[in-house]
Amino acid sequence: MVFSSATFLFVFLPAVLLLYFVPFFRKDRQKEFTKKNIVLCLSSLVFYAWGEPVYIVLMLLSIFYNYNAGIDLESHEDEPKTRRRIFVCAIIFNLFVLGFFKYSGFVVENLNSLFSLGIKYEPLALPIGISFYTFQVMSYIIDIYRGDCKTQHSLLNFATYISMFPQLIAGPIVQYNDVEKYLSYREHNVRKFAAGSLFFIRGLGKKVIFANTIGAVYTQICSDGVSSLSAVNAWFAILCYTLQIYFDFSGYSDMAVGLGKMFGFDLVHNFNFPYCAVSIKDFWSRWHISLSSWFRDYVYIPLGGNRKGTARTIFNIAVVWTLTGLWHGASWNFVAWGAFYGLLLVSEKYIFKNLHEKLPRFVRRVITMLIVIIGWVFFSSETLSDAGEFLRAMFGANGFASDNTAYLLLNNMFPFAVMSLSALGFFKKLPTLRNVPLRLAFQAAGYIAVFLLCIVFIVSSTYNPFLYFRF
Repeated sequence: MVFSSATFLFVFLPAVLLLYFVPFFRKDRQKEFTKKNIVLCLSSLVFYAWGEPVYIVLMLLSIFYNYNAGIDLESHEDEPKTRRRIFVCAIIFNLFVLGFFKYSGFVVENLNSLFSLGIKYEPLALPIGISFYTFQVMSYIIDIYRGDCKTQHSLLNFATYISMFPQLIAGPIVQYNDVEKYLSYREHNVRKFAAGSLFFIRGLGKKVIFANTIGAVYTQICSDGVSSLSAVNAWFAILCYTLQIYFDFSGYSDMAVGLGKMFGFDLVHNFNFPYCAVSIKDFWSRWHISLSSWFRDYVYIPLGGNRKGTARTIFNIAVVWTLTGLWHGASWNFVAWGAFYGLLLVSEKYIFKNLHEKLPRFVRRVITMLIVIIGWVFFSSETLSDAGEFLRAMFGANGFASDNTAYLLLNNMFPFAVMSLSALGFFKKLPTLRNVPLRLAFQAAGYIAVFLLCIVFIVSSTYNPFLYFRF
């Protein structure tokens, strides 16, 4: 089930909200709160099982194992060796589950290729969201081991944290410390629910109206194969993908944040106009913020960060970005994508720092954007060789233009321009009405219109899952 489906919007979500907010224990706030967590937890399990019933067992296994691991870490607080063993076993368990389902085929395929082993294997369907909820549960275990948070003694609250459907499938990756207080108690009020609804509609519009529309253009351009793409068509295609992945993923994140607010949670925002970045470091402080924060807090800083000299810092950056690439997918194009950004960050930090800072801000934005666009080539391609072929097409290997280039550009220029301005935050900077009631009326009318337009798009379109579901 996806947020941008009629089933979710008109069946699942209304039913869950009704069960969640109808008071069963009017005079007992604690029981009422427990009821709300039960509704949220069970509905989240139903949401996950809707598409992949068999993998609900895997999620439940992860919940029970890590819940007990947290209890064991607390109960052996005065036994460092035992505590370390429990911690190591928990990390190995979580990495093994993630590695088995996500990387076993990749490992076997490369072993067969390198050593001509002929090992037979059946490709496994990747459990949706496994990378996200595995990182969440690992943050919990690591924080307990480091003494940064208290153990969660309620199995219900812990299961709610791991399975919560607003951010279960594609993030944001919620660290336990960020939501611990909400698991025990959270406020519900009309203002917060309304703010969450607006966030959700905004995200729905990004996905259904923007991402799906520009994604269809990208698919159309690439439908005849990369080998036939002219330079102009290839550049326009990757520009369309650049907009698609932003609106697709940030749209999901906005919907997740909005749903979180509707249920009383304040989830971290995952995007902050990343295409306005003036450097690669700045870009990664704006794009998929929860993932960048996770690798910073649980990999980069524990390895020593930038505190142990230049050579160690470069090594730490290399480790983080190799893992970041692999986190996104079991394929060499993702490894190359991670290495690409690791190399750029090292170069920006140690080689071009002085030169980069002297450039005008606009020039820095243009350079950063060009680098990001080239990076999406590796990300969007199925294989590393496909990425290489696409890059060759971008730089003229198949000619400058095609017979359909003019038609392609003219036919799609208006939606492309509108989406580009939106991604760059142009509309956010427009002046607003000073008359508050009139401004609120216009905003309400705008959000209603966006929601109704989304319904039209959903009813008339085919199934189109979120891009980040495959991670």
